[in-house]
Amino acid sequence: MTRSMTAYASAETTGPAGTLSCELRTVNHRYLELSPRLPDELRVFESALRERIAAKLSRGKVDVTVRLRGESRAESMQVNATALARLSELAQDLEARFPRMNIEFTELLRFPGVLQQSEVDPEVLQASLLDVLDRALEALTATREREGAKLAELLTERLDAIERIVADVRSFMPQIREGLRARLESRLADLKQPADPGRLEQELVLQITRSDVDEELDRLTTHIVETRRVLSTKEPVGRRLDFLMQEFNREANTLGSKAVDVRSTNAAVDLKVLIEQMREQVQNIE
Repeated sequence: MTRSMTAYASAETTGPAGTLSCELRTVNHRYLELSPRLPDELRVFESALRERIAAKLSRGKVDVTVRLRGESRAESMQVNATALARLSELAQDLEARFPRMNIEFTELLRFPGVLQQSEVDPEVLQASLLDVLDRALEALTATREREGAKLAELLTERLDAIERIVADVRSFMPQIREGLRARLESRLADLKQPADPGRLEQELVLQITRSDVDEELDRLTTHIVETRRVLSTKEPVGRRLDFLMQEFNREANTLGSKAVDVRSTNAAVDLKVLIEQMREQVQNIE
């Protein structure tokens, strides 16, 4: 399955710890690079989060943002009655010595240990984090697959165009060889001294060999078949496709360097344009 490396997804869940939300943003990258941003309460689970993402994604720069909102956390707050009673006793003792002292109730709540929050089981908290992450990853994967399918269609269109060019070059190569023979015979006919027929054949064979592109056309055909096969596989294919684009480009360059006719020159240029378009699309494939 061809998958794009550019996508966005989010998910949210509410549990004992509060409301957890997870946002994933991915762009193309040569390797898998994770940039998680977690609240302090969840940093202890960063390793588990990284492992979960690495099991689902193989390439791309991934920005992970996890937020923990405390609407339900406020409901779990409790007053430490023992600490508050002790502070009350101290306030009464000090009131006799400092009659003008005025202590607000809210100030007592700010005193360390007075207002407490019930602890959330770490296993429950981790389970909530991984649950919301999994749902975000599922949505992200679906988006990457949809975008990847579009990229595969664009690549297939260009493969079809390359295949047509290869067929065209094959069809007019015999004409080019005949043209080489005719030009060579015409030049030799202009010579004052008659040319040795054996030398004529040697020169003709040499020119045809220099301009022979059958091997390049065969390799281009092989690359077309392999690219189509790779696009049909289920594992990540970006690196393999990137290598194939280099091979395509190498054959197109050789084809251009051997061109002795305007048709083969134009074919090489058209091939390079199509290959460059494919290479740009491949950069976004996982």
